[in-house]
Amino acid sequence: MKKIPSFTIDHNRLKRGIYVSRKDYVGNEVVTTFDVRMKEPNREPALSPSAIHTMEHLAATFLRNHAEWASRIIYWGPMGCLTGNYLIVRGDLASAEVLPLMKETFAFIASFEGDVPGASARDCGNYLLMNLPEARWEAGKYLREVLECATEENLNYPQ
Repeated sequence: MKKIPSFTIDHNRLKRGIYVSRKDYVGNEVVTTFDVRMKEPNREPALSPSAIHTMEHLAATFLRNHAEWASRIIYWGPMGCLTGNYLIVRGDLASAEVLPLMKETFAFIASFEGDVPGASARDCGNYLLMNLPEARWEAGKYLREVLECATEENLNYPQ
């Protein structure tokens, strides 16, 4: 079987950042998938399932309600390896173009207080798998250490 593109990235060299994972055409429109990498693969502990699940609820809610971006957001969700998230957006975009949006998103998560949206048995298939304090901590760390000091290096996959 042919190896899919995301498995051709050298994860031993991959750093935390925001990368264009792929661009696809849906009809005449481009859809951009971003790799929002929060942990260095195979070199630091992955995100806990409860933290990334909480972050998924908060980020998806924030993004789909964003005044400017809501109509362009297709998907936000965790990677199976728990080292980051995928953001899928309508449009032919570069990482630098979504950087301000990601700063807003992670600031929202880092400062969120109250009930996590959709964290009920009626709304979620595993609503008990939530950890808001840890999600806030991880989001704040990523915001401070990666997003607020973004460089060309952490906005493009390593060659």
